[in-house]
Amino acid sequence: MLRLGQALGAWSPGDGGSGPTEPIVLLGAAWAELAGESLAAHSHPGKLEGDTLLVTTSSSAWSQQLSFLTEPILAAINARLPHAGIAKLRFRIGKLPQRGRSARGGRAAAPRRDDTIDPRPPVRDAGEALARFRGDVAIAERAKRERGWKECTGCSALIAPASGPVCVSCAVARDQERERLVSRLLFEAPWLGYAGTVSLVEDLDRDTYESIRLRLLGRWWVRLNRVRAAGRLSRDESERLIASSYVVLKSELPPERVSPATIRNVLGDELHELLYGRSEHNNDVQ
Repeated sequence: MLRLGQALGAWSPGDGGSGPTEPIVLLGAAWAELAGESLAAHSHPGKLEGDTLLVTTSSSAWSQQLSFLTEPILAAINARLPHAGIAKLRFRIGKLPQRGRSARGGRAAAPRRDDTIDPRPPVRDAGEALARFRGDVAIAERAKRERGWKECTGCSALIAPASGPVCVSCAVARDQERERLVSRLLFEAPWLGYAGTVSLVEDLDRDTYESIRLRLLGRWWVRLNRVRAAGRLSRDESERLIASSYVVLKSELPPERVSPATIRNVLGDELHELLYGRSEHNNDVQ
């Protein structure tokens, strides 16, 4: 799969990304590992505005503590999510999300006062804040290892004993990469079908293949309908290639069995005429 990924490059077909997961979701799931458990108890990644991550904190004191640690937190974020493009942190006071429920299904019990206030004196400068941060991370990691936590096989982050071999971030990245590879193959060789595609992409089951196929067909159909409504193709006329792959995937016929009648039936008369009719219909966008 690695060699195939290198060969396919960074291509992505159609409109939109390869999956529904946003970076902010991954940041929320891994925030305790990125910021340290003591800081994560008083902060939460809120939303992304361009290259800036807005972090909600429980008080101005915690905003100040986190501001001292902007650089190491950014380094941890970019090591975990290198493609998120986060370059800055901004802190604001706000309501933090609830962190769980009690064992009986009700609201989690309110934390005791000594759980919410760090008994240590405030740090005096960034150097002291960084040293404290590193010490807290080291203590947390030792405690986790003693409880049986293990390293993610993808990024070496510590994960719970009952979890799989990779962390949430790596699992999502793996799924996105698999979808990108499958999408590329469906575009360039739609006749492969599931049997041919699964021989080239590891850990691909039929349900996942069908899900990717249907999403890709949906994105392509939106693209084709856009040019149909405009009455013209884009400058590179890439819609012709998309339409060819769309017809094969939609009809599930081998290319040699796709007749002109099949193409017209799948695409409709108007779109068929725009793509394959007289040349004057295929005007470039001005």
